[in-house]
Amino acid sequence: MKARVHVMLKTGVLDPQGEAVRHALGSLGFDGVEGVRQGKVIELDLAETDADKARETVTQMCEKLLANTVIESYAVELV
Repeated sequence: MKARVHVMLKTGVLDPQGEAVRHALGSLGFDGVEGVRQGKVIELDLAETDADKARETVTQMCEKLLANTVIESYAVELV
């Protein structure tokens, strides 16, 4: 089973990488981009076949390592 984790900075947390991308897009002539938030996607190949157990395990991974839950939010998707 595969799991995909989407990690993003929480609303209100400054995103300097996103701001750099927004500025670069403007410099390249892409006007009208008012904001960019940059995150990360982590794909995991899991041996687990039970969806509920897989989601629980991946959630624990996020809480302990994959996301800094103080400033980041995450969403787990089983694919």
